[in-house]
Amino acid sequence: MTDTHATAPALLDGYEISADTARIDADRVHRWLSTDAYWAMDRAREHQDRAISGSLNFGVYDSVSGEQVAYARVVTDHATFAWLCDVYVDRAVRGKNVGTALVAAVRDHLEPLGLRRIMLATEDAHGVYEKVGFAALAEPGNWMALVLR
Repeated sequence: MTDTHATAPALLDGYEISADTARIDADRVHRWLSTDAYWAMDRAREHQDRAISGSLNFGVYDSVSGEQVAYARVVTDHATFAWLCDVYVDRAVRGKNVGTALVAAVRDHLEPLGLRRIMLATEDAHGVYEKVGFAALAEPGNWMALVLR
């Protein structure tokens, strides 16, 4: 069983995390994801805007300039299940625990909902997610996907 209360490194002073969708810099998020994220390469702007509007969104912001430096999105029914996706940290702030702190904040935000599980997929950031309690699927053979494109 995964320790859902695993601690994450504290976010460095000078940054703040918010779940206020109105603060999301949609232009920046689209640029990050469509040009630098293997899972969203060439994603159309209208698709990204729809994804933002239909999801629970989190941003990390420089507390002085207000500039967004990271993003995460959650698709959820707010009762049983959540899918954490589109987690991106600007290259300029990587290595400062921004990603781990963001994922921990998402986990903590969702905890009161009593969800059965939060899922995600990653090719290269397992260590970030393991720090906050995520683990490989215990029974991956139970899971299926319908890939539409």
